[in-house]
Amino acid sequence: MEKKRREFLKIIAAGTSGLIGGSTLASESSSKKDTGSYLGVLVDTVNCIGCRKCEWACNQENQEEKHELAKFESKEVFKTSRRPETDKFTVVNSYDNPKAPNDESFMKVQCMHCNEPACVSACIVGALTKSESGAVSYDAWKCIGCRYCMVACPFQVPAYEYHDVLTPEVKKCTFCNHRIKEGKMPACVEACPEEALTFGTRKDLIELAYSRIKKSPDKYYPYIYGEKDIGGTSWMYLTGVNYNKTQLPELPEEPIPEITESIQHGIFKSFIPPLALYGLLGLIMYSTKGEENSEGGENE
Repeated sequence: MEKKRREFLKIIAAGTSGLIGGSTLASESSSKKDTGSYLGVLVDTVNCIGCRKCEWACNQENQEEKHELAKFESKEVFKTSRRPETDKFTVVNSYDNPKAPNDESFMKVQCMHCNEPACVSACIVGALTKSESGAVSYDAWKCIGCRYCMVACPFQVPAYEYHDVLTPEVKKCTFCNHRIKEGKMPACVEACPEEALTFGTRKDLIELAYSRIKKSPDKYYPYIYGEKDIGGTSWMYLTGVNYNKTQLPELPEEPIPEITESIQHGIFKSFIPPLALYGLLGLIMYSTKGEENSEGGENE
Protein backbone atom coordinates (compact mmCIF):
# COMPACT_ATOMS: atom_id res chain seq x y z
CA MET A 1 0.00 0.00 0.00
CA GLU A 2 2.76 2.45 0.97
CA LYS A 3 4.67 1.66 -2.22
CA LYS A 4 1.62 2.42 -4.35
CA ARG A 5 1.12 5.69 -2.52
CA ARG A 6 4.73 6.71 -3.16
CA GLU A 7 4.34 5.90 -6.83
CA PHE A 8 1.13 7.93 -6.99
CA LEU A 9 2.75 10.92 -5.29
CA LYS A 10 5.59 10.79 -7.82
CA ILE A 11 3.05 10.90 -10.62
CA ILE A 12 1.39 13.96 -9.07
CA ALA A 13 4.71 15.75 -8.64
CA ALA A 14 5.69 15.07 -12.24
CA GLY A 15 2.24 15.94 -13.51
CA THR A 16 2.21 19.48 -12.12
CA SER A 17 4.98 20.56 -14.50
CA GLY A 18 3.06 19.35 -17.57
CA LEU A 19 -0.51 19.89 -16.50
CA ILE A 20 -1.31 22.49 -19.11
CA GLY A 21 -0.05 20.49 -22.06
CA GLY A 22 -1.52 17.27 -20.67
CA SER A 23 -4.97 18.75 -20.29
CA THR A 24 -4.89 20.06 -23.83
CA LEU A 25 -3.93 16.68 -25.22
CA ALA A 26 -6.61 14.98 -23.16
CA SER A 27 -9.24 17.35 -24.51
CA GLU A 28 -8.11 16.87 -28.10
CA SER A 29 -8.04 13.10 -27.69
CA SER A 30 -11.57 13.07 -26.25
CA SER A 31 -12.93 15.21 -29.07
CA LYS A 32 -11.63 12.73 -31.67
CA LYS A 33 -13.40 9.80 -30.02
CA ASP A 34 -16.20 8.15 -31.99
CA THR A 35 -18.92 9.00 -29.49
CA GLY A 36 -21.48 6.98 -31.43
CA SER A 37 -19.88 3.82 -30.10
CA TYR A 38 -20.31 4.88 -26.49
CA LEU A 39 -23.02 3.03 -24.62
CA GLY A 40 -25.89 5.11 -23.37
CA VAL A 41 -29.50 5.25 -22.26
CA LEU A 42 -32.44 7.00 -23.90
CA VAL A 43 -34.83 8.35 -21.28
CA ASP A 44 -38.33 8.69 -22.70
CA THR A 45 -40.05 10.97 -20.20
CA VAL A 46 -43.33 10.64 -22.11
CA ASN A 47 -43.44 6.94 -21.22
CA CYS A 48 -42.24 7.36 -17.63
CA ILE A 49 -45.03 6.76 -15.09
CA GLY A 50 -43.07 7.76 -11.98
CA CYS A 51 -43.13 4.27 -10.44
CA ARG A 52 -39.58 4.78 -9.06
CA LYS A 53 -38.62 1.16 -9.69
CA CYS A 54 -35.42 2.49 -11.23
CA GLU A 55 -34.58 4.07 -7.86
CA TRP A 56 -35.24 0.78 -6.10
CA ALA A 57 -33.11 -1.20 -8.58
CA CYS A 58 -30.25 1.29 -8.17
CA ASN A 59 -30.48 0.95 -4.41
CA GLN A 60 -30.35 -2.84 -4.61
CA GLU A 61 -27.37 -2.78 -6.95
CA ASN A 62 -25.22 -0.03 -5.48
CA GLN A 63 -26.03 0.66 -1.83
CA GLU A 64 -25.02 -1.25 1.27
CA GLU A 65 -28.31 -0.39 2.97
CA LYS A 66 -31.02 -2.11 0.93
CA HIS A 67 -34.65 -1.03 1.05
CA GLU A 68 -37.85 -2.83 0.19
CA LEU A 69 -39.65 -1.82 -3.01
CA ALA A 70 -42.54 -0.54 -0.91
CA LYS A 71 -40.38 2.32 0.36
CA PHE A 72 -40.11 3.66 -3.19
CA GLU A 73 -43.83 3.61 -3.90
CA SER A 74 -44.53 6.87 -2.06
CA LYS A 75 -45.48 9.81 -4.29
CA GLU A 76 -44.82 12.36 -1.54
CA VAL A 77 -41.27 12.82 -2.84
CA PHE A 78 -42.65 14.51 -5.96
CA LYS A 79 -43.72 17.54 -3.94
CA THR A 80 -40.15 18.87 -4.06
CA SER A 81 -37.43 18.62 -6.67
CA ARG A 82 -34.62 16.26 -5.66
CA ARG A 83 -31.07 15.68 -6.79
CA PRO A 84 -28.87 12.58 -6.48
CA GLU A 85 -27.25 12.07 -3.08
CA THR A 86 -24.48 9.90 -1.66
CA ASP A 87 -26.95 7.10 -0.96
CA LYS A 88 -29.22 7.77 -3.94
CA PHE A 89 -27.44 7.65 -7.30
CA THR A 90 -30.67 8.35 -9.17
CA VAL A 91 -33.96 10.05 -8.34
CA VAL A 92 -37.22 10.62 -10.20
CA ASN A 93 -38.79 14.08 -10.17
CA SER A 94 -42.09 15.37 -11.52
CA TYR A 95 -42.60 18.43 -13.68
CA ASP A 96 -45.57 20.33 -15.12
CA ASN A 97 -46.61 19.41 -18.64
CA PRO A 98 -48.82 22.03 -20.33
CA LYS A 99 -50.01 19.34 -22.74
CA ALA A 100 -51.43 17.34 -19.86
CA PRO A 101 -52.21 19.81 -17.03
CA ASN A 102 -54.19 17.21 -15.11
CA ASP A 103 -51.42 14.62 -15.21
CA GLU A 104 -47.92 14.62 -13.79
CA SER A 105 -44.91 14.11 -16.01
CA PHE A 106 -41.79 12.48 -14.64
CA MET A 107 -38.07 12.60 -15.27
CA LYS A 108 -35.25 10.39 -14.02
CA VAL A 109 -32.11 12.21 -12.87
CA GLN A 110 -28.59 10.78 -12.59
CA CYS A 111 -25.04 11.38 -13.85
CA MET A 112 -25.24 12.13 -17.59
CA HIS A 113 -21.86 10.50 -18.34
CA CYS A 114 -20.88 13.31 -20.71
CA ASN A 115 -18.84 12.57 -23.82
CA GLU A 116 -16.36 15.23 -22.71
CA PRO A 117 -16.94 15.42 -18.94
CA ALA A 118 -16.23 18.67 -17.14
CA CYS A 119 -15.67 16.71 -13.93
CA VAL A 120 -12.89 14.67 -15.55
CA SER A 121 -11.27 17.83 -16.87
CA ALA A 122 -11.50 19.52 -13.46
CA CYS A 123 -10.01 16.63 -11.46
CA ILE A 124 -6.33 17.40 -10.88
CA VAL A 125 -5.40 13.84 -9.83
CA GLY A 126 -7.23 11.71 -12.38
CA ALA A 127 -9.72 10.27 -9.91
CA LEU A 128 -12.41 10.60 -12.59
CA THR A 129 -11.98 9.05 -16.03
CA LYS A 130 -14.07 8.47 -19.14
CA SER A 131 -14.02 4.74 -19.93
CA GLU A 132 -14.22 3.12 -23.35
CA SER A 133 -17.79 2.04 -22.61
CA GLY A 134 -18.84 5.65 -22.11
CA ALA A 135 -19.13 5.53 -18.32
CA VAL A 136 -17.47 8.25 -16.23
CA SER A 137 -15.77 6.25 -13.49
CA TYR A 138 -14.48 7.35 -10.08
CA ASP A 139 -11.40 6.03 -8.24
CA ALA A 140 -11.75 6.83 -4.54
CA TRP A 141 -8.13 5.85 -3.89
CA LYS A 142 -6.86 8.74 -6.01
CA CYS A 143 -9.38 11.32 -4.78
CA ILE A 144 -7.99 14.09 -2.56
CA GLY A 145 -11.38 15.57 -1.70
CA CYS A 146 -10.92 18.89 -3.51
CA ARG A 147 -14.50 18.63 -4.86
CA TYR A 148 -13.62 20.53 -8.05
CA CYS A 149 -15.73 17.94 -9.88
CA MET A 150 -18.81 19.09 -7.97
CA VAL A 151 -18.21 22.69 -9.01
CA ALA A 152 -17.51 21.74 -12.63
CA CYS A 153 -20.56 19.53 -13.20
CA PRO A 154 -23.24 21.52 -15.06
CA PHE A 155 -25.90 19.09 -13.84
CA GLN A 156 -24.94 19.32 -10.14
CA VAL A 157 -24.75 15.56 -9.82
CA PRO A 158 -21.67 14.53 -7.77
CA ALA A 159 -22.39 14.31 -4.04
CA TYR A 160 -19.84 14.31 -1.23
CA GLU A 161 -19.84 12.25 1.97
CA TYR A 162 -19.54 15.16 4.39
CA HIS A 163 -20.75 12.89 7.16
CA ASP A 164 -17.71 10.62 6.76
CA VAL A 165 -14.88 12.42 8.54
CA LEU A 166 -12.10 9.90 7.90
CA THR A 167 -12.68 8.53 4.40
CA PRO A 168 -15.19 10.71 2.54
CA GLU A 169 -15.81 9.94 -1.12
CA VAL A 170 -17.53 11.57 -4.06
CA LYS A 171 -20.60 9.57 -5.01
CA LYS A 172 -22.54 9.42 -8.27
CA CYS A 173 -24.12 7.02 -10.75
CA THR A 174 -21.58 4.46 -11.95
CA PHE A 175 -23.60 3.56 -15.06
CA CYS A 176 -23.52 0.07 -13.52
CA ASN A 177 -20.19 -0.29 -15.31
CA HIS A 178 -19.56 -3.54 -13.44
CA ARG A 179 -22.74 -4.97 -14.93
CA ILE A 180 -21.90 -3.71 -18.41
CA LYS A 181 -18.56 -5.51 -18.23
CA GLU A 182 -20.52 -8.70 -17.55
CA GLY A 183 -22.69 -8.15 -20.60
CA LYS A 184 -25.68 -6.90 -18.60
CA MET A 185 -27.61 -3.65 -18.83
CA PRO A 186 -27.77 -1.09 -16.00
CA ALA A 187 -30.03 -2.20 -13.14
CA CYS A 188 -32.41 0.75 -13.55
CA VAL A 189 -32.97 -0.03 -17.23
CA GLU A 190 -33.67 -3.66 -16.48
CA ALA A 191 -36.24 -2.72 -13.83
CA CYS A 192 -38.22 -0.20 -15.91
CA PRO A 193 -41.68 -1.65 -16.68
CA GLU A 194 -42.71 0.94 -19.29
CA GLU A 195 -39.71 1.00 -21.63
CA ALA A 196 -39.03 4.55 -20.56
CA LEU A 197 -35.34 3.56 -20.43
CA THR A 198 -33.58 2.03 -23.45
CA PHE A 199 -29.97 0.85 -23.31
CA GLY A 200 -27.68 0.71 -26.36
CA THR A 201 -25.02 2.60 -28.29
CA ARG A 202 -25.46 6.36 -28.68
CA LYS A 203 -25.72 5.92 -32.45
CA ASP A 204 -28.60 3.45 -32.18
CA LEU A 205 -30.34 5.44 -29.45
CA ILE A 206 -30.25 8.65 -31.47
CA GLU A 207 -31.76 6.83 -34.45
CA LEU A 208 -34.45 5.37 -32.17
CA ALA A 209 -35.23 8.79 -30.72
CA TYR A 210 -35.65 10.39 -34.13
CA SER A 211 -37.88 7.54 -35.25
CA ARG A 212 -40.14 8.07 -32.22
CA ILE A 213 -40.34 11.80 -32.90
CA LYS A 214 -41.18 11.18 -36.56
CA LYS A 215 -43.79 8.54 -35.71
CA SER A 216 -45.50 10.64 -33.01
CA PRO A 217 -44.81 14.34 -33.67
CA ASP A 218 -47.71 15.42 -31.47
CA LYS A 219 -46.38 13.34 -28.61
CA TYR A 220 -42.75 14.43 -28.57
CA TYR A 221 -40.92 17.74 -28.62
CA PRO A 222 -38.60 17.55 -31.69
CA TYR A 223 -35.31 17.63 -29.82
CA ILE A 224 -33.02 15.01 -28.32
CA TYR A 225 -31.49 16.45 -25.18
CA GLY A 226 -27.93 15.20 -24.83
CA GLU A 227 -27.31 14.50 -28.50
CA LYS A 228 -25.21 17.63 -28.92
CA ASP A 229 -25.56 19.56 -25.67
CA ILE A 230 -22.11 20.26 -24.15
CA GLY A 231 -20.56 17.88 -26.66
CA GLY A 232 -23.15 15.16 -26.13
CA THR A 233 -23.96 12.85 -23.23
CA SER A 234 -24.39 9.11 -22.82
CA TRP A 235 -27.79 9.64 -21.17
CA MET A 236 -30.20 11.37 -23.56
CA TYR A 237 -33.79 12.55 -23.14
CA LEU A 238 -37.01 12.73 -25.10
CA THR A 239 -39.63 15.09 -23.66
CA GLY A 240 -43.21 15.97 -24.45
CA VAL A 241 -42.54 19.70 -24.08
CA ASN A 242 -39.62 22.02 -24.70
CA TYR A 243 -36.85 20.70 -22.46
CA ASN A 244 -36.36 24.14 -20.89
CA LYS A 245 -39.80 23.73 -19.34
CA THR A 246 -38.50 20.64 -17.53
CA GLN A 247 -35.61 20.41 -15.08
CA LEU A 248 -32.98 19.99 -17.79
CA PRO A 249 -30.58 22.96 -17.89
CA GLU A 250 -30.08 24.95 -21.07
CA LEU A 251 -26.45 24.46 -22.09
CA PRO A 252 -24.28 25.29 -25.12
CA GLU A 253 -23.24 22.66 -27.65
CA GLU A 254 -19.58 23.38 -27.00
CA PRO A 255 -18.08 20.95 -24.45
CA ILE A 256 -17.47 22.63 -21.11
CA PRO A 257 -13.84 21.39 -20.86
CA GLU A 258 -13.04 23.32 -24.05
CA ILE A 259 -14.35 26.50 -22.44
CA THR A 260 -12.78 26.08 -19.01
CA GLU A 261 -9.48 24.72 -20.25
CA SER A 262 -9.03 27.52 -22.77
CA ILE A 263 -9.41 30.04 -19.93
CA GLN A 264 -7.18 28.05 -17.59
CA HIS A 265 -4.47 27.58 -20.18
CA GLY A 266 -4.56 31.26 -21.15
CA ILE A 267 -4.05 32.34 -17.55
CA PHE A 268 -1.32 29.86 -16.69
CA LYS A 269 0.44 29.59 -20.06
CA SER A 270 3.48 31.51 -18.80
CA PHE A 271 2.83 31.25 -15.08
CA ILE A 272 3.77 27.87 -13.65
CA PRO A 273 3.95 28.59 -9.85
CA PRO A 274 0.18 28.20 -9.22
CA LEU A 275 0.25 24.75 -10.80
CA ALA A 276 3.12 23.71 -8.58
CA LEU A 277 1.22 25.08 -5.60
CA TYR A 278 -1.88 23.09 -6.53
CA GLY A 279 0.25 19.98 -6.85
CA LEU A 280 1.80 20.57 -3.42
CA LEU A 281 -1.61 21.15 -1.85
CA GLY A 282 -2.84 17.99 -3.48
CA LEU A 283 0.08 16.01 -2.05
CA ILE A 284 -0.59 17.36 1.43
CA MET A 285 -4.32 16.63 1.25
CA TYR A 286 -3.78 13.13 -0.08
CA SER A 287 -1.09 12.30 2.47
CA THR A 288 -3.29 13.54 5.30
CA LYS A 289 -6.25 11.52 4.05
CA GLY A 290 -4.21 8.34 3.73
CA GLU A 291 -2.32 8.68 7.00
CA GLU A 292 -5.18 7.30 9.10
CA ASN A 293 -5.65 4.33 6.78
CA SER A 294 -1.91 3.56 6.74
CA GLU A 295 -1.65 3.66 10.51
CA GLY A 296 -4.68 1.43 10.79
CA GLY A 297 -3.13 -1.11 8.40
CA GLU A 298 0.14 -1.20 10.36
CA ASN A 299 -1.68 -1.87 13.62
CA GLU A 300 -3.64 -4.81 12.26
